[in-house]
Amino acid sequence: MKLSELFNPNEFAARHLSFGDEAALLEALGEKSMDDFVGNTVPQSIRMPSELDLPEALTEADALAKLKAIAAKNVINKSYIGLGYYPTCVPNVILRNVLENPGWYTAYTPYQAEIAQGRLEALLNFQQVCIDLTGFPVAGASLLDEATAAAEAMAMAHRVGKVKSERFFVDERVYPQTLDVMKTRAKYFGFELVVGDFAKADEGEYFGALFQYVGKDGDVQDLQSVIGRLKTKGTIVAVAADIMSLVLLKSPAELGADIALGNTQRFGVPMGFGGPHAAYFAFKDEFKRSAPGRIIGVSKDASGKPALRMALSTREQHIRREKATSNICTAQALLANLAGMYAVYHGPKGVKRIANRIHALASVFADALVSDGLKVVHEVFFDTVTVDFGSKEKADKVFQTALELGYNLRRIGDTQIAAAFHETSVREDLAVLYYAFTGNNTFTLSDDVKGRLKTEFLRQDNILQHPVFNRYHTEHEMLRYLKKLEDRDLAMNRSMISLGSCTMKLNATAEMLPITWTEFSDIHPYAPETQTAGYRELLTDMENSLKAITGFDAISFQPNSGAQGEYSGMLAIRRYQEAQGEAQRNICLIPKSAHGTNPATAAMLGLKVVVVDTDEHGNVNIDDLKAKAEQHRDALSAIMITYPSTHGVYEEGIRDICRIVHENGGQVYMDGANLNAQIGIMQPAEVGADVLHMNLHKTFCIPHGGGGPGMGPIGLKAHLAPFAPGHVLTDTHSASAGQTAVSSAAFGSASILPITWMYLTMMGKQGMEQATRWALLNANYVAKRLSEDYPVLYTGKNGRVAHECIVDLRPLKAESGITETDIAKRLMDYGFHAPTVSFPVAGTLMIEPTESESRAELDRFIAALKQIKQEVLKVERGEWPKDDNPLVNAPHTAADVTGEWAHPYSREEAVFPLPFVRENKFWPSVNRVDDVYGDRNLVCSCPPMEAYED
Repeated sequence: MKLSELFNPNEFAARHLSFGDEAALLEALGEKSMDDFVGNTVPQSIRMPSELDLPEALTEADALAKLKAIAAKNVINKSYIGLGYYPTCVPNVILRNVLENPGWYTAYTPYQAEIAQGRLEALLNFQQVCIDLTGFPVAGASLLDEATAAAEAMAMAHRVGKVKSERFFVDERVYPQTLDVMKTRAKYFGFELVVGDFAKADEGEYFGALFQYVGKDGDVQDLQSVIGRLKTKGTIVAVAADIMSLVLLKSPAELGADIALGNTQRFGVPMGFGGPHAAYFAFKDEFKRSAPGRIIGVSKDASGKPALRMALSTREQHIRREKATSNICTAQALLANLAGMYAVYHGPKGVKRIANRIHALASVFADALVSDGLKVVHEVFFDTVTVDFGSKEKADKVFQTALELGYNLRRIGDTQIAAAFHETSVREDLAVLYYAFTGNNTFTLSDDVKGRLKTEFLRQDNILQHPVFNRYHTEHEMLRYLKKLEDRDLAMNRSMISLGSCTMKLNATAEMLPITWTEFSDIHPYAPETQTAGYRELLTDMENSLKAITGFDAISFQPNSGAQGEYSGMLAIRRYQEAQGEAQRNICLIPKSAHGTNPATAAMLGLKVVVVDTDEHGNVNIDDLKAKAEQHRDALSAIMITYPSTHGVYEEGIRDICRIVHENGGQVYMDGANLNAQIGIMQPAEVGADVLHMNLHKTFCIPHGGGGPGMGPIGLKAHLAPFAPGHVLTDTHSASAGQTAVSSAAFGSASILPITWMYLTMMGKQGMEQATRWALLNANYVAKRLSEDYPVLYTGKNGRVAHECIVDLRPLKAESGITETDIAKRLMDYGFHAPTVSFPVAGTLMIEPTESESRAELDRFIAALKQIKQEVLKVERGEWPKDDNPLVNAPHTAADVTGEWAHPYSREEAVFPLPFVRENKFWPSVNRVDDVYGDRNLVCSCPPMEAYED
């Protein structure tokens, strides 16, 4: 026995992968070794010339200990900075049973509504909160952050408005990060931003306007009159409103606005150095088909019962491809669920108590300062008290004193300091802050408080009146409500989710633990850099790892979704070409098979899309590419290409593709959706890409969260690095001066980066290389086994696929009438979520098993699809009627099999079609949802409880 052999630093890789299955999987593919298999699957022409330069793996315990030491370098001061980010209390019952619960965070976007009714109800609750507080009849299921929501409002205003102008007015009181992002978006939309005094907004001709409510420095102003004047001119008006203030203040709809937006972070979501947080977006009913993002709607199922679904899917702007005004294809679902549940748990009385407490503390503080002779700048405010000390010296002293006492305040110019009160503010804070501001230690607190909000500013209508906000206020009731919703959803804690391109892999517990550490969660994004050394070290570690993996020279962590990563990568190309005096380069080549976000992104950056053909094998048609690149040589900006291809194949011509584009003056943007098939095998930068976005919520194990959060950092070659997103308030240490932002926070959704850090650290060099090999092995095993029953549409070298495969259902559909949707719904009866349906080819399933599924789970999934094939054949042979069989009736609920039964197939065949199903039966809570009915009768607010009664 050797002592060294008893320590295994690579133990985590064996938990992420199933090493014991290797021999059987290789044998099924006729391969003798993993090296032989990889050699027969991956073209030699793309292989990286050197080994992956990553550290060796650490055990779970050692990785957590190392990360804890890094986190300890962050300094957690009490934050009174404000600017849209505030300390908050996450109710423990929600923390443990939603944020820390894999039943909630490992689920996929609820495209398959029948097995997502729990999350859909939670998101409907969120929408109801937004509807109640904003006064609008329609609200979305969340956007990425407040700044991007404001940019989306600007784009929507242009699309729906009738004023013939390209000018947009921005209130000078908006958050600086919001204006920063709007500048980025406006430039390439061709809009002129006019920033000025809100009261004078009606003096010009604008297609739209944005006002801040409450202002960045804390003031509450009467917006109603100026909004009224703008409305007479046809201007579309958006209001960015603090969600907590709306508990007390008149709603944006009552003010006369058309759109309301903001951040819901204050509703029980940690600051987390900037995110992730769910933005809200609410608007008039007539704008619903022009809105960005997702709307959850109420429909009915096949039995006539209420059922929830994602409504108006064609309204998702990226589906409009190059005609889109937004490329959003994700949301912040998990964070929206947290915010919605915060309102459910506290109810109307609870949230009013919190909002009134915040305002009362701020009012008492302001009164005390005035009594001591200080100048409080704004007479009317909600939570932020701004003081003008009249001299820089006095302001410096106050700021430094507060810092030494453990409080972060905000400087405004040379002489002013603001203190933003919040949910976690307590009486003791008042005395400390009073001393910091006045030098006086004699603060006394009266129990009687006179608020600073004028009566005419206060809302008179009731909020949160739906029963869901008035029932679950004890922990027992809330716990059971959360469990009831969780049980209606099929997540990764139940079975594999084999979605092609979406890479639904293990989200290990050790990876998830650090996100709720206070050292990460309680840091304000604009905290002094001296307090964020831990985050900076984390970012540096990850930058070094991602550079080693991809071969790029620089990494930007700002994009907080894959679509944002696309935008940021193409933005860097545009900025670089402009700096080179080549602003005329406005042609973007995009393969026909590309995801809709690619052409949408190009359109948002003012580029004209030219589609490149693909050949019969799913590869880019090199001849067509060459002809179009040469045709547009003088105007060619870039190509957007996914690798391996969207069809799941390693294209052997990728180096030629990059060379042709470069020779014709363009840049190569690589979509990183399929990076899971590259790590340790190839480097995007080495084969010719200039910029790449990386989906950390796919390849790097950040969970999908039921539709978000995500992270989409970009890797850039040295020449593009200076043109990465910058930030008006934070030094990103990468972008050159003057580069505007794409997201509210400089480092995007930084608080979920520890997940990826843990994954990389525990896997190490060897584990990361093995993960890619296993992704290929599992995908080819599934493709091989399924090819006996379903044609595999595209293959590459030696008949192999990459990390995913597309099976063709069209022949079966033609013979039997059974559709791809029928098969997707029937998989629910077997306990599986459907693969990606009809993308990138209609009438197909795109399957990605990922590396983290065992052979046993793969075999169960394969058995399900093989059995479904036999069921389809029964329909084809006429043994079951085409209009009454388990496929067209799927999914089956428990109510179906306990009632009368008149079908030509048995109850057993309906719900226990294979023996393994009985062992772990998942019961869909509704029958097939009627999409058409839901779109024709859109309801996106919580229905009355009677609707659910029989």
